[in-house]
Formats: sequence, C-alpha cells, structure tokens
Amino acid sequence: MLSPLNHSQAASRSAELRFGAVDAVFDAERNLPSQSPNGECQRSLLGLGNNRMESRNSLRAESEFGVPITWSRLRHLAVLGCLLALSTLADEAGDGARTEARRNWPAWRGPLANGVAPHANPPVHWSETNNLRWKIPLPGKAHSSPIVFGDLVFLLAAVPVGAAQEPVYDNAPGVHDSVPVTHRHQFLVIAVNRCNGKTQWQRVVREEFPHEGGHETGSLASSSPTADGERLYAFFGSRGLYCLNRRGKVKWQKDLGRMQTLHAHGEGSSPVLCGDALIVCWDQEGDSYLYAFDKRTGQQRWKVPRDEKTSWSTPLVVEHEGKTQIVVSATKRVRGYDPATGSQLWACAGLTDNVVSAPVCWKGLVITGNSYYQQAMLAIRLAGAKGDLTGTDHVAWKLNRMTPYVSSPLLYDDTLYFLRHNQNILSRLDPATGTPRGEPLRLEGIGDFLFASPVGAAGRIYVTGRDGTTVVLRHDRENATLAVNHLADSFSASPALVDRELYLHGERFLYCIAEADAR
Repeated sequence: MLSPLNHSQAASRSAELRFGAVDAVFDAERNLPSQSPNGECQRSLLGLGNNRMESRNSLRAESEFGVPITWSRLRHLAVLGCLLALSTLADEAGDGARTEARRNWPAWRGPLANGVAPHANPPVHWSETNNLRWKIPLPGKAHSSPIVFGDLVFLLAAVPVGAAQEPVYDNAPGVHDSVPVTHRHQFLVIAVNRCNGKTQWQRVVREEFPHEGGHETGSLASSSPTADGERLYAFFGSRGLYCLNRRGKVKWQKDLGRMQTLHAHGEGSSPVLCGDALIVCWDQEGDSYLYAFDKRTGQQRWKVPRDEKTSWSTPLVVEHEGKTQIVVSATKRVRGYDPATGSQLWACAGLTDNVVSAPVCWKGLVITGNSYYQQAMLAIRLAGAKGDLTGTDHVAWKLNRMTPYVSSPLLYDDTLYFLRHNQNILSRLDPATGTPRGEPLRLEGIGDFLFASPVGAAGRIYVTGRDGTTVVLRHDRENATLAVNHLADSFSASPALVDRELYLHGERFLYCIAEADAR
C-alpha cells in the first residue's frame, strides 16, 4: 500500500504527464498549417482550446490529496509527456495520411496505382459551357498527366524559348514521324490552385536545346510527377530528376545523362514512390538501369543494370504477403525487384516490342500487356515467385489479342478494363482468369486515337480520346454509356479525379470539370 507521500508523488507525476501532454500538443500545433486543404481548422481538430493556459487550467491545479503542484515540478517529466502525446499524434497522423493520400491523385495512375479514385465523385456531363469551373491556357505542350495533392494541381511543361534555329532532325536508326528541334526549351514545374485555376508558382528547372525531337504525337514532357504531400518529384528524363517542396523550391536534383530512345520517339516513364525511396526506370537503346533514390536527400541507394532496350512503362509498387516489391514491364522480361537492394526476385518473358502500358496488381496477380507488332497480355502469380517464371504455372493466364499499346489498364473492383491498341474498343475481363465479361465495346463518339488511360470513380468509367471526347460508362456488367462529352482541345494525358472534380490536361488548356455547387 502506498504511503501518503508516495500517493502525493504519484498524483503529482500524473498531473505532470497531463500538463506535459498539453504542452506537447500545443508545440505540435505550432508546426501545423492553420488550415487543412479542405479549409478546416487543423488546430480545432486536435480538440483543445486556442489558449495554452486555459487548457492547463482545465486540469486540476493540485493533486487528488491536496499537495500543491508547482510549475517547476511539472517540468521535470514534461519530456515523457511530450513523447506520450506525440506518439499518439503520430499514430493518428499515420492513419490520416493514408486516408488523405487516397483522397488525392498523387501519381499518374491515382492513389491505388490502378486508375481508380475511391473517394471521388466527378461530374457525368460537361462541355465548354457546362460544369466547367475553370479553364486556363498552358505555356507549352506536354503529355504529362496532372496530379493533385491538397489544394494544388501539379503539372509539367516543355516551353520553346528564344529565336528559331536551323531545324535539327533526329538520326536514330529507324527514325520515322519525328519532329525536328528548332528551339531551346525551358522545362517547367507548375502548381495551380484548385479553387480558381490561378498559377500558385511556376519553376524553370532546366533550359536546353533537346537532343531528340520525339514522335510527332509525343511531347518533351510526357513523364508525370508524383507527390507525397510534402515533396513533389518531377522527371524530365534526359533533362533531369527534381525534388521540390510545395512552395516550388528545388530541394535536390539529379542528372542521369542523355537517353537514346528507340527511333528517337522520346521519353515517358514516370517515377514512383516506394516507402522512403523514389524509383526511376531508365530503359533506352544504350545501357538501361533501374534506380532507387532517397526521397528526402536524393542520395542514390542502388542502381541495377537491366538487359532491356527502350520501354516507356512506369514501375508498379506492390505488396504481397507482407512484402513489397517493384514490378517493371519491358520487352524481354517482366521483372520483380527487392526495393531494399534492387536485386531481381523473378522474371517472366511474354510481352513484345515497345512496352508502354503499365502493369496492375489484383489479389497477388500482376497483370501486364502491350501491343505493337504483336499483342500480348499475361497474369503472373506472385505467391512463391522466384527465378525465371516463363512457361511455368506462375503464369495464370495469357492473351494475344485486343491488348493496349499506349494506355494502361483500369482495374476497378473485380473487373479489368483496357483498350485495343490505341483504338476506341474497350475490353472487360475477369482478372482472376482472363475470361471476357461480354463482347468488347466500341466507344461511339471518339473519332481519334486514345493515348490517355481509362479512369474510374463513383461507379463510373471515364475514357478520353485525342479528339477531345470523353465517354462516360457505368461500371457494372452492362457498361451502358452515360454521356459523351466534348471539349475543344486534344488530350493525350490521363485524367485526374479528386473529390467532385475531374482534371484534364490538354495540349493547349488545363480544365477543371466540376458542378457549380461542388465547392
């Protein structure tokens, strides 16, 4: 049994912990922005008053046994109180950060890397005069897809500057349909306010005369950025890799050299985040590599050679049976890598030339496909995957028709959607077996190629063509057409879906599609 003195000491220490926790919360509050992206007051969300002394006084100023508690005595265990309070805040912040990430569109294929926005509910109908919140002109051509985090939309651009020079034509083997280079270009990272479309900041990260012009349907800024809420990562391929903070300040940068692409068609793979690492695929006609950089410092963690030629596919980070791996699709092999060391875990042949489309993952199956001279798609079982999986029972199913070229599949619930080559024909499969769910659908209203990848939200599918047309379908077994919408621009970038908004990055304009009351 405790003596009166020990009772008093215990009560004092209990009060010290409580006061220390209050101080810790207020100290943490000072480092929070006054408002969250949705306009709510961050500090009020903590559940404390705005005055430190009021909160202190709300605690009892003396112990249960009447022993006075002096402020000097309160301080000697304040550190422990801070640790307890901040530990709780950290746990809550971790859960909140994961939820917040899913409400954003932090990378090219969305928060789940499959084209789905689980919390979005964008409009079904729009035009140049209907459900258009804002439309802003862009400084230069780019097929980079927009991403959205918090109250900002981020996008990339390549802007010709200065006087025109003598055209420089690409001379790569097999070059065709190439655009000559006539200007120096500035490579820009741009942040736009979601509410009003005003440019928050614009940063020129590099200026140079490009060594390749690229394909006539491409752009010099086709890689999409990615963000983690604190930092933005922009990859311009031969023009460098950049990390910026939310105010547009460059925190670190890397020059990976000059890429030589097949037929000089240009560059396009996007970086992906894997824990605290940033993953970059560098597949080209020269030496190919997969890189991992520390996302905070830019320090190179590892660099592994790849026996591949040019591909444009973006890596996929997957977690299976509690372990994370990085999957990269390419012509010779689809490969899985250990994110800690870069060591190859498994490889599987089966795709064909010019791999652009990115893989998706469904319940332990990696599904990837492409279409060029030949068509191919395969589903690879990750359970027990090790070594060369080609021709083994780790290949769950394969297809050799109707597969996508430039666009990537949409994996929505238990249905896999993808386009035939670059055409307006949509297939629907059971991802477990590869069995078709009905006949392929022709998307009436789209009259040009499709480069943008389909996206999904709120039980709907959105497919955008280069002619400015977006077909909206119901996400069910019938997939009835709900709307055919048209804008006066050309779209190769994939849409971004956040809250009740849809963002479309055209060759001339950036659009925010939202109903009038969606604020």
